[in-house]
Amino acid sequence: MAKDELIFQSIGMIHSPHQELDGMPIQPASAAGVKGTVVVNPVFQEGLKDLDGFSHLILVYYFHQAKPADLLVKPFLDDTKHGVFATRAPCRPNGIGISIVKLLAVEGNILNVENLDILDGTPLLDIKPYVPDFDKQAGVQIGWLEKSRGKIDKKMSDNRFID
Repeated sequence: MAKDELIFQSIGMIHSPHQELDGMPIQPASAAGVKGTVVVNPVFQEGLKDLDGFSHLILVYYFHQAKPADLLVKPFLDDTKHGVFATRAPCRPNGIGISIVKLLAVEGNILNVENLDILDGTPLLDIKPYVPDFDKQAGVQIGWLEKSRGKIDKKMSDNRFID
């Protein structure tokens, strides 16, 4: 393995009603009420202990269906190209995505979740509890996205990031 090469192992699989990238929600805010499951590989089940005390989770996953990265992308909420690192576009150098979802229940190695904006069959890399005291930031600026406030819940994916 090269010094700068990293290898990740999937810890499970995310299942959702989203069978195709085209037309699916682009963020959890546009996936209100969408339910699905996260099936954690049984070897990692012990790591779910005490997770049921949290209302929300941060899912870290691999964009397995995204096309190769472009450093300039036209995101869903703008008609102008921006640097990929100034967007939440799925076509990234390392193809890692994050979503904050509501945890409904933990049943063995299966997590029932809601507000799911993730493609069915997506490999899960990690799970972290959402903790407002850790994750909420004051004085946030959102750059070019400022003009798109209030539009996210109406925007769905199209085929621009499909290979």
